[in-house]
Amino acid sequence: MTMQTIFIHPAAPPKPPEGAPCNGCGVCCLAQPCPVGMLLSRRRRGACQALRWDAVQARYRCGAITEPRAVVLAALPHGLRWLAPVPAALLGRLARRWVAAGQGCDSDLLPQAPPPASTTMPS
Repeated sequence: MTMQTIFIHPAAPPKPPEGAPCNGCGVCCLAQPCPVGMLLSRRRRGACQALRWDAVQARYRCGAITEPRAVVLAALPHGLRWLAPVPAALLGRLARRWVAAGQGCDSDLLPQAPPPASTTMPS
């Protein structure tokens, strides 16, 4: 079994069981981007750069769904950012389907809390 360290917002909800409704825990997207996230993040491993923390709802949200223009602007090279409105409009319409929003948790990852820090001084 491979171990990976991901940093989760302390207020994030716990990961639901696989197949249960998504609760915005962020575990799946913090561990590895989905195919849409790979395109937007230009990476295959690590946290998806399109992932956004929603402080009001205390959960993670897919920026491709909630902030498509900002996500596209961040993904495009500086010289092509003038094109952002077109792909952002398309992304905003299709992202829910592409990331399977509302389909339930599809992550089989088993998050574990880090061990508690030692409170004793080494002798």
